[in-house]
Amino acid sequence: MKKALLYLFVFIGIQMVAGGLVEAAYILLKGQGNEIDATGLIVATLLADIITLVVFLMARWAVVSRHWVQTRPWTVLFWCVLAAFGAILPSSWLQELLPPLPNLAENEFELILGNRMGYLVIGLMAPLVEELVLRGAVLKALLQWKKNPWIGIVISALMFAFVHMNPAQMPHAFLIGLLVGWMYYRTDSIVPGVVFHWVNNTIAYVLYQFYPDPDMEMIDLFQGNQQSVLLAVAFSLCIFVPAVFQLHLRMKK
Repeated sequence: MKKALLYLFVFIGIQMVAGGLVEAAYILLKGQGNEIDATGLIVATLLADIITLVVFLMARWAVVSRHWVQTRPWTVLFWCVLAAFGAILPSSWLQELLPPLPNLAENEFELILGNRMGYLVIGLMAPLVEELVLRGAVLKALLQWKKNPWIGIVISALMFAFVHMNPAQMPHAFLIGLLVGWMYYRTDSIVPGVVFHWVNNTIAYVLYQFYPDPDMEMIDLFQGNQQSVLLAVAFSLCIFVPAVFQLHLRMKK
């Protein structure tokens, strides 16, 4: 447990330090009183991601291996993609049933998602870095700490929700954390989680390009027709549930 907490605090610390350095440089260049723009946020996030990768790989807190990929698990990755597509609407629907949570990162996300380079950090780097840290290091340590794997999976999912530092994202992040944590436990590889995470973030990025209003709900997408919302959720579950079942059958260490 101590190792898992160490990895978590180091990850958060790198994010904060990198953000502070870029903000300080931005103030020096632009002058006091100027708010950081999309480019500054993207640079800060990229810097933090690169430092995180270097630190965790150099310290061997997370070990990258090709062993699992060399088994050619292409059908597993195919079902990971389908599971990610099927999870979006049910998770969003469940979150809308909860009391509204404050969106502390709304402005930052709007800046990043509204920039073409934003996909680099949201769609590509975030899945790789977060899976490397939260599953490849944190969950690995938690699985060694307790014999019951679900204790580690649940704790790592809670940590995954916490590192987003944004209450509005936490319910969805927790649910996704449970699923990709299970994938890591079954395969000893972060690859399935990276693929699932990549598809999830890519869908979020694409949806923002068409529907940039952060307050939009599912019922708005279906012109106020609640029956259409429920049908869409049911259809998504018809994709998600079989995909998870196939993953259960096919995933091996």
